[in-house]
Amino acid sequence: MSSVPDSKKLVRSPSGLRMIPENGAFSSPFSLDEPQWVPDKECPRCMQCDTRFDFLTRKHHCRRCGKCFCDKCCSKKVLLPRMCFVDPVRQCAECSLVSQKEMEFYDKQIKVLMKGANFTVTLGTSEKSESMVCRLSNNHRYLFLDGDSHLEVELSRVSSFQILTEGFTPGEKDIHTYTSLLESQYITEGGNSRASGMLLQYKAVGSQDLQQLKLNAREDNKTASAWLAAMHKVFHFIKSLN
Repeated sequence: MSSVPDSKKLVRSPSGLRMIPENGAFSSPFSLDEPQWVPDKECPRCMQCDTRFDFLTRKHHCRRCGKCFCDKCCSKKVLLPRMCFVDPVRQCAECSLVSQKEMEFYDKQIKVLMKGANFTVTLGTSEKSESMVCRLSNNHRYLFLDGDSHLEVELSRVSSFQILTEGFTPGEKDIHTYTSLLESQYITEGGNSRASGMLLQYKAVGSQDLQQLKLNAREDNKTASAWLAAMHKVFHFIKSLN
């Protein structure tokens, strides 16, 4: 059994209902704090179109940035999973575009990672390997690996990430660092190459020593390749947050 708690609670904020972890220490690494709203007295005009507020033109706050807008400039209600809102919330035009792109990330990459995939896993420099299912935890903080044994890797403690790809030339294999793949199309849908494994170094909880973990997908395993491509995008996202 995992030592990572998944219990959540429903809370009401000025912006709406949110489903958040009972223990804030286990919130998603992608989560955002609710912004402080610009006080009404400090925004006599819409912060987008400069329309003056009056009895007919009312003020509305974007739930993502906290700025003050008229209804025309802040009329869209969009899901905002990074703030754990249960329902779509009012956002300005700029923020709603960002949130819509993030919804694609949650609907595609995160769902693929939480579903999991099968890999042959090798720890450190050991010559032994084990068949394990690797998946992202419900709170997005950990990689869970389950087979005859169980392993948890906290994403924030991963210091380096490499991905193994195939397909440049027949029979050739190559290893590319995570950073060199940030803008590549090699392992995305429709690319020229198939993701076949990953190699990462991390520090286990309570230790400062680097440990190595290698995952290899079985031959022609499309599910594992899709999982690796999704994990690549997750590390890209995490890097952009730092």
